[in-house]
Amino acid sequence: MADNITVLIPTALRPQVDNQDTVSVAGGSVRDVLGSLAGKYPDLGKRLFTANGEQEINRFINVYVNDEDIRFLENLDTAVKPGDELSIVPAIAGG
Repeated sequence: MADNITVLIPTALRPQVDNQDTVSVAGGSVRDVLGSLAGKYPDLGKRLFTANGEQEINRFINVYVNDEDIRFLENLDTAVKPGDELSIVPAIAGG
């Protein structure tokens, strides 16, 4: 298993991770990291992933690896390495 990756947790989701602003999780891809995070913090997993049984990110959640949107990389299969930062950014609706 790869070394731990730092996951930056937005304020709105911190209650699901014991009010931490960062969490360190092992994984070699975004899918691994978010899966480990959801396993450790199931309430966060419910907010991150769709409820259809597939491991798909909810459409109102954006994920970045080192400021690069994973939708423009390899999505959940984007590789991560030690020292990378993964940011979870909930979409904000406005009007």
